[in-house]
Amino acid sequence: MGIPSFQTLTLPTFIFFFVSSYLLAYFRIFHNWDPKHRAEASSCFISLTHGTTAVFMAIHALTTHTTKSPSPPTFSSPNTFLHNTVLEFSISYFSIDLLHYLIFFPNDTLFILHHLATLYVFFTCRFIVQHGSFALLVLLILAEITSFCQNVWTLAGYRKADLPVAGKVFDLISLPFFAFYTIVRGIIGPLFVYKMGVFYINQMAGDSIPVWAWVSWMIVIVTAILISIVWVFDHWIDWFKRRKAMNKLA
Repeated sequence: MGIPSFQTLTLPTFIFFFVSSYLLAYFRIFHNWDPKHRAEASSCFISLTHGTTAVFMAIHALTTHTTKSPSPPTFSSPNTFLHNTVLEFSISYFSIDLLHYLIFFPNDTLFILHHLATLYVFFTCRFIVQHGSFALLVLLILAEITSFCQNVWTLAGYRKADLPVAGKVFDLISLPFFAFYTIVRGIIGPLFVYKMGVFYINQMAGDSIPVWAWVSWMIVIVTAILISIVWVFDHWIDWFKRRKAMNKLA
């Protein structure tokens, strides 16, 4: 522990995949969109390619038991090869999307800090600590299981003003998306993070995960959950305001 180990070509392969996906979206799929929304939509596209794929990869990694570790995993279990593959997949995505924000939206401090913090957690878990991926993959599933709905909702929102079908899609999926997001990010996520906190605070990780690692991970994770809750709360308020305005017009 302590020396990064780059033993496979999965990381550069995944980086190439996300770079190619972004360029495909920017220069082909959304080439006729206005410049601002063109870049934003391209970011949504690689988020789509990452989110659902990462969920299935993480589920597969978590449910695949190895002969080296037949006992159920804990929050301090060593990373398996499949766990590391999923981490590298997400590291690649967040790296390319971070580059997108630095180039097109350098003033979007919140997203840039979010991506940097996420990369810090994934990178240290994968290449330095090499333990604790079980908990991070569960959190990755909870974070990305709403990705498809969120990106469709976001893309529809970009075009709702000038494309009637986009407005209909935006209005149709807003309520189920917010409800799903609230359940996952506002209830299930915090409960799981609470269990993580109890595990680490009670020193159940032993020497597998250094204190500096789990403390910094928990700070990033708790902050991300709080931001998610504030985000969906604000959108619930906006949704109720829009519904109230529509009812007055009806």
